[in-house]
Amino acid sequence: MKRFFKPIEKDGSAKKPALSAKQEDADNGGNKKEPLKFVTWNANSLLLRVKNNWPEFSKFVSALDPDVIAIQEVRMPAAGSKGTPKNPGELKDDTSSSREEKQILLRALSSPPFGSYRIWWSLADSKYAGTALLVKKCVQPIKVSFSLDRTASKHEPDGRVILAEFETFRLLNTYAPNNGWKEEENSFQRRRKWDKRMLEFIVQLSDKPLIWCGDLNVSHEEIDVSHPEFFSAAKQNGYVPPNKEDCGQPGFTLNERKRFGSILREGKLIDAYRFLHKEKDMEHGFSWSGHPIGKYRGKRMRIDYFLVSEKFKDRIVSCEMHGQGIELQGFYGSDHCPVSLELSPASSDSKES
Repeated sequence: MKRFFKPIEKDGSAKKPALSAKQEDADNGGNKKEPLKFVTWNANSLLLRVKNNWPEFSKFVSALDPDVIAIQEVRMPAAGSKGTPKNPGELKDDTSSSREEKQILLRALSSPPFGSYRIWWSLADSKYAGTALLVKKCVQPIKVSFSLDRTASKHEPDGRVILAEFETFRLLNTYAPNNGWKEEENSFQRRRKWDKRMLEFIVQLSDKPLIWCGDLNVSHEEIDVSHPEFFSAAKQNGYVPPNKEDCGQPGFTLNERKRFGSILREGKLIDAYRFLHKEKDMEHGFSWSGHPIGKYRGKRMRIDYFLVSEKFKDRIVSCEMHGQGIELQGFYGSDHCPVSLELSPASSDSKES
């Protein structure tokens, strides 16, 4: 059986017989423009979405026709047997169950409309975290990397980063670690370290405009949550952090929000959604929604973003959240809904790089 599951090439996609560059250009209309339409989505297990929600999500993608789809929380393990180094750029297929899961996933990603995209993976060792990037074959990036350390070729732990460089800009897809509730090694400190590294990384990328998207796990302002008082006072098991600015719902603590603001300012980034939507929208204005049953029913946050360099401000055509309501309409089985961004084409006399 194993011979039917050949190792996936670096892009992680199911491969057809190799085509020459000219053949591939012809297949895609020879259209080598820069991408202008983007979607980001925390799928909360891509395999589960394929099994349970794929027809609806496929219709959404077909209708919107994005050039780039950035996915977070893939939750598929990286290739590699137990006790051996893992390959985070490939899906695990060394057991019968992992081969079956891989086949299910790749079959879905080779069917319309996804067959017109090339795929890159950045995966954790287990069914945890992970990101994926789908880019139309007619708008391929110059380079794709997977680390906040620009000198390193390895992937970020847990597969949290994919960076694609195009001719005139870079696209960064990230899945930020959750802040957590307590002052512990794997909680507040991990998020502080991530935010510090992100700030340094964004500032270093200033040679080209940036589009940064993904589940950034922070709601910047009170307008970005449905119930500010609820989230500000939220606790877990009665624990109160010693610093009052660490209190509250992860993603809505004052410290996280301040650090996020610093990244926006120092990185000269525009929050594309808030740039276009100044008022609070209780129906369509949030990308994450709590479970419809329990105390989080109706409690929502905007934690999925498109942030763009100030140079792109005048090119923002639309930025929309595609889910709505307490019952998670348009979430396609996840607790996050897709968010889209559309840019206008660069004017012929402008130089953005």
